[in-house]
Amino acid sequence: MEALATTAARLGRAVRPRKPARRRPPNLYFLTDPARTPDPARVMRRLPRGAAVIFRTFGQPKGLARAASLRALARSCGLVFLVGADARLASRLQADGVHLPERLMRLGPALRRRHPRWLITTAAHSPRALALAARLGLDAALLSVVFPSQSPSAGRAMGALRFAAQVRAARLPVVALGGIDARTARRLVGSGAHGLAAVGGLARP
Repeated sequence: MEALATTAARLGRAVRPRKPARRRPPNLYFLTDPARTPDPARVMRRLPRGAAVIFRTFGQPKGLARAASLRALARSCGLVFLVGADARLASRLQADGVHLPERLMRLGPALRRRHPRWLITTAAHSPRALALAARLGLDAALLSVVFPSQSPSAGRAMGALRFAAQVRAARLPVVALGGIDARTARRLVGSGAHGLAAVGGLARP
């Protein structure tokens, strides 16, 4: 984890904001997954202060109780806590914001009006999605799939060169997602990426 956090911070320092930012997004994101990270609290305790956690329920029973517990842990650890897809749950938990699937990113402006202090990020899988996210005024986009991933929903990896090309054309901070670990993250230095996001890559010792 330390190597990933160091690379993420290095990426963030190298990138100049494309326009005045309402709020500078974090450089490191941990996405929870019931199957791949059954103990997200263990991972969260090792994250550097200022990193983000994207809590995803995936329809889990007792999701609210777990979310509330992790929200409290995030506060104590100085982490940014985002809820995946569920704005109502984010509001109920007094989360720091929401992470929208690509299909829901158009909800961003309405959520911004209701929650002006929220950090609002989105998933993106194409240059068109990145362009839309920028037009909607979202804070950052997690672009995937960069490298081959163990996620069952992952598509074909774009590789470091295609990723860098899409980042250069984007008009908002872009975070790399998909197959990110200490080794692959080093291949993104100089890509223009704002930061890194991972599931299993952050759960490893």
